[in-house]
Amino acid sequence: MKFLILVTLFGLSLAQHNPQLKSGRTAIVHLFEWRWADIAAECERFLGPNGFGGVQISPPNEHIIVSSPWRPWWQRYQPISYNLCSRSGSEAELRDMITRCNNVGVNIYVDAVINHMCGSGGGEGTHSSCGSWFSASKKDFPSVPYSSLDFNDNKCKTGSGEIENYNDPYQVRDCRLVGLLDLALEKEYVRGKVADFMNKLIDMGVAGFRVDASKHMWPGDVDTIYRRLNNLNTKWFPSGARPFIFQEVIDLGGEAISAKEYYHLGRVTEFKYGAKLGTVFRKWNGEKLSYTKNWGEGWGFMPDGNAVVFVDNHDNQRGHGAGGASIVTFWDARLYKMAAAYMLAHPYGQARVMSSYRWNRNIVNGKDENDWIGPPSNGDGSTKPVPINADQTCGDGWVCEHRWRQIKNMVIFRNVVNGQPHANWWDNQSNQVAFGRGNRGFIVFNNDDWALDVTLSTGLPGGTYCDVISGQKEGSRCTGKQIQVGSDGRAHFYISNTEEDPFIAIHADSKL
Repeated sequence: MKFLILVTLFGLSLAQHNPQLKSGRTAIVHLFEWRWADIAAECERFLGPNGFGGVQISPPNEHIIVSSPWRPWWQRYQPISYNLCSRSGSEAELRDMITRCNNVGVNIYVDAVINHMCGSGGGEGTHSSCGSWFSASKKDFPSVPYSSLDFNDNKCKTGSGEIENYNDPYQVRDCRLVGLLDLALEKEYVRGKVADFMNKLIDMGVAGFRVDASKHMWPGDVDTIYRRLNNLNTKWFPSGARPFIFQEVIDLGGEAISAKEYYHLGRVTEFKYGAKLGTVFRKWNGEKLSYTKNWGEGWGFMPDGNAVVFVDNHDNQRGHGAGGASIVTFWDARLYKMAAAYMLAHPYGQARVMSSYRWNRNIVNGKDENDWIGPPSNGDGSTKPVPINADQTCGDGWVCEHRWRQIKNMVIFRNVVNGQPHANWWDNQSNQVAFGRGNRGFIVFNNDDWALDVTLSTGLPGGTYCDVISGQKEGSRCTGKQIQVGSDGRAHFYISNTEEDPFIAIHADSKL
C-alpha cells in the first residue's frame, strides 16, 4: 500500500512537468501585459495558425492601482484579492479568451501570485482593479478574506520584517520580499483560498501556472496546494491530465536555496540559460559559440525535463531578476534573433518566447531609471489594444518579438524537428557553428567578424530548401535564400558577417 501511495504521488508530480501542449506544438510565448481581448484575437489569427503551443498571461487577479509612478507593470504582482478583474480585462473577457485560445489549440498558462498580497505600504481604500476595499497596514483583505492572522510576520526573525540575508532560507521564505505582505502558506485556511483561486482557473480551461516567487515559499507548502488542484478541463484536455506547473526560482548558484528543491513539484525557470546564452552571443569573458557543443546539462544547467528556458523575461530585460547586462533583449534585435533561434533549434528544455512592449529607457550608472514603466496606455491608465500593421508587426509601442519572421519561423522549425536528436555538429573553433536535428532540420550561425563559407553535412535528404530566416517557403518558391542539399546530404553555406541576420535555417517542411 505504501509503495502504491509513493508511486501515485511520484506520478502526480511528474505529470506537473508536462506542458500538455497539443500534438505538434512545442513552444510557449509570454504576451506580457496584453489585454485578454487581444490575446484571444492573437490566438485565432496568428498563434494557432503558426503552431505556437501556449501563452503565458499576466496575473489575472485583482491588484492595487498605483498612481506614483503612474501605473507601473509591477502593480500586477500586488494582489488584493483573487477576483478575476485586472488591467487586462474582466472575468468574462478572461473566460472568453481561454475558450477561444483552447479552441484553436493554444494553451493558457496563468502567472499565479500566491506568495504574498500587496506591499505593506500599499495604502487602503478602493484603489484596486475591481474597486474592492482593502487595508495594507491592517493586513485586511475582505474580498478574500484575509486578516492579520493569515500572514507570516510572527515567523520572520528579522528586525525589519524584510529579507535581509539571502543565505538564510528561513528569512527568504518567512519574511517580506521587498515589503510584500507574506502569506502564511502553512495555514490550512490560506492553502484553501489559494487552491480555490487556482482551481477556478483550471475549471475555466487553463493548462497550468507559472508560479511567481516560488523560491520564497516552502516546497512542502506549495506541494500541499498543488495536490489539491483539479485535473484539467476535459473539454480540451485528456481525462486525468494534470496542470502544468513551472516555478520561478532564481538560482545562479551561491545562495542557500537551490532550484533542485523544487524539481519534484514541477518544472523550474532556468535563469542560467539566458544569462550564459547572452554572454556567449555577446562574446564576453572569452566565451565562444563553439563552446556550446554540449549546451544544456553540460553547461551545469538543471536536468532537461525540469527546465523552462528563455532568452529573456519580463524581469531581467529590465535589469531585475538574474543575468545582469549579459541578457539579450529586443533592444539588441540582431543578437536577439540569433539567440532566440539558437534556443528554438536546440532540444534542451521547454522553450518560452518573450513578447514585450517598448518604454523610454533612462540608463543612469548602469541602471534603467524607467524600469517601472507599464504597458502602452491611454490617458486614463487603461492598457492600449495591440494594433497589427500591414507587415504583420505590431504598433503603438508593442514589440511583438513572437511576430518577427525569424522567430515565428523558428517556432515552426522547433515543431518540425521535435523529438529528433542534436546531430551533425560543426564549428570553426570560434563563433561559427552549425547543428542539425536528426534528418528534419539544420541551422548555421555566423557570429564572427568575417564571412562563413563552408560545405557541411546536414543530415537532410537531397533537394532544394528555403531558408526560413531570410524568407520562407510560399507555395512552390522561396521568398529568401535557397539552399541546395546534395544526395549525400551535404550543402554549401555562405553567410557574410555584415548580413542583417547572419544565420540560416532549413527544415523538412521548407523543402520545395
